[in-house]
Amino acid sequence: MSDKTSKGGKSKGATPGMNPWEGMSAPDLESLDALSRNMLDAAVRGNQALGRMLQTQMSKTPSATQDPFGLGDTMSEAWQSAMAHPEKVMAAQMNMMSGFADLWSSAARRAAGEDVEPVIEAQPGDKRFRAEAWSGNPYFDTIKQAYLLNARFMHDLIDAAEDLDPKEKHKIEFYTQQFVDALSPTNFALTNPDVLDEIQKTKGENLVKGMVNLVQDLEAGDGKLVLRQSDTEGFKVGEDLAAAPGEVVFRNELIELIQYAPATDETYSIPLLIFPPWINKFYILDMREGNSMIRWLVDQGFTVFLVSWVNPDSSLAGKTIEDYIEDGVFAALEAVKDATGEEKVNAVGYCIGGTLLATTLALMAKRGDDRIQSATFFAAQTDFSDAGDLQMFTEEPWLEEIERIIDAQGGVLDGRSMADTFNMLRANDLIWSFYVNNYLLGREPKAFDLLYWNADQTRMPKALHMLYLREYYQKNALSEGKLELMGETLSLKDIKTPAYIQSSETDHIAPYPSVYRGAKQFGGKTRFMLAGSGHIAGVINPPAANKYHYWVNNNLPKDEQAWLEGAERQDGSWWPDWKQWLSYRSGKKIPARKPGDGKLKPLYPAPGKNVLVKS
Repeated sequence: MSDKTSKGGKSKGATPGMNPWEGMSAPDLESLDALSRNMLDAAVRGNQALGRMLQTQMSKTPSATQDPFGLGDTMSEAWQSAMAHPEKVMAAQMNMMSGFADLWSSAARRAAGEDVEPVIEAQPGDKRFRAEAWSGNPYFDTIKQAYLLNARFMHDLIDAAEDLDPKEKHKIEFYTQQFVDALSPTNFALTNPDVLDEIQKTKGENLVKGMVNLVQDLEAGDGKLVLRQSDTEGFKVGEDLAAAPGEVVFRNELIELIQYAPATDETYSIPLLIFPPWINKFYILDMREGNSMIRWLVDQGFTVFLVSWVNPDSSLAGKTIEDYIEDGVFAALEAVKDATGEEKVNAVGYCIGGTLLATTLALMAKRGDDRIQSATFFAAQTDFSDAGDLQMFTEEPWLEEIERIIDAQGGVLDGRSMADTFNMLRANDLIWSFYVNNYLLGREPKAFDLLYWNADQTRMPKALHMLYLREYYQKNALSEGKLELMGETLSLKDIKTPAYIQSSETDHIAPYPSVYRGAKQFGGKTRFMLAGSGHIAGVINPPAANKYHYWVNNNLPKDEQAWLEGAERQDGSWWPDWKQWLSYRSGKKIPARKPGDGKLKPLYPAPGKNVLVKS
């Protein structure tokens, strides 16, 4: 939040007696009758939704612990820490009381017709308060500022707990923000001017539609709310998305390997092999035509192969990271060799696919295996010592709860659970905005390709997922050189392979300081690059869009701040910078290879079958 030292435009004065429904016409009897009927209908449907939710909750196996995050103990410690600094608690209280005194004075002056400055303002870019009424209408402006003052007070209290362990304090800050976001006046019909306006326009029909949407979403989740972020019928994978031409040339229990058709007469001799994350479908790299990294890469003359991971069911619950290395990475390497005759590849790993690639490179270094001659990492963490908000979900009581949930789901974690976790990291954008749109305004979500992909989650095998959370997030074993796999003790320092490591400024899943610490651990020549935007837009940024920027620095100083101080900002997409780095390592130009030219013959067209399996 920003206080009155950070001013926006003045709030215009108002005539005494102004009310929140200023400008709305008085309803006639027919409208009142329609409104009454719609409100009754909405209430009945609301009770139906509530009953469905209660039925689901009663049928659930009770949790082993009612507080898997340990919030009760952490809150108690935070309160004790704060009370050890009474002067800070007193300052927070005085700041709040002073703010509310200023707010009441400001509201009174405004009601008298005076133009006044806001006492407190939302952060720049906060989309919740975009409606003109939040600043133009004194009633809603006062509600907004009162909410912001209370939110600031809660954060001031947390700041007073200065003796609290940093990780515990971060946990409190995160869940306090979740609480603050949930209580925003935008999330309640009677304090949201857009919703009130819609109620008048539709005579309350928006609330009926909202309840219909709520019931449908509960039914879709078998009693658990599945909040739709995009029109689920708005796209078709293989036609609108994941439509780059190519063929599946190899498959096994865990992967399909896609070889994309060339777009140039000549291509680089060294093929490019991409390992996307198995948490999501691969087509984030092959969205609509103008936004497809795959299409851009083949246009640049690269021979592109991509692994499409299986969407596992309970029969694959026992699959481990060793399986994903053997039947994923190593199987793909052999298949690319059969398809092209090339002994070496350039490899790419995105997000957790990058973590897998780094792990495999450390193993290959131990074995003297040099089939991967360069490695590129997109938003991939290899050092988890301070891995951002997700680290809060890796404490042992919560991991035990995850195991219980996975066991109840047949040995695989359903995609919805992971989606809910990621959505919490950006709750206002990915939860509450859709709650307001779908249930209060009664509107259908729009067709948005990125959010369609975001909702198209995959399942994860228990053995693989629990090892990832414990060995990587909880113990940081790979970065510390203590990860034991396949008879070897692995370390990032053993990796001498040239590496291009991309990160993003506002990445909330793989924070760039964490990615930079991992880059410093590699034993070979490493190029670190910082892109604008976040986990997705920071990666998927075609040059033609001419968006964002990126930072480059040929050195790797002691920490990310020193790196930034010596970095040079470039406008636009970072893809051309990567292409220059990659093409230097891609060999000579040769006549373009088509799927089927080598030993592997096409099995069926891209995007294959794995990507079509729904969770």
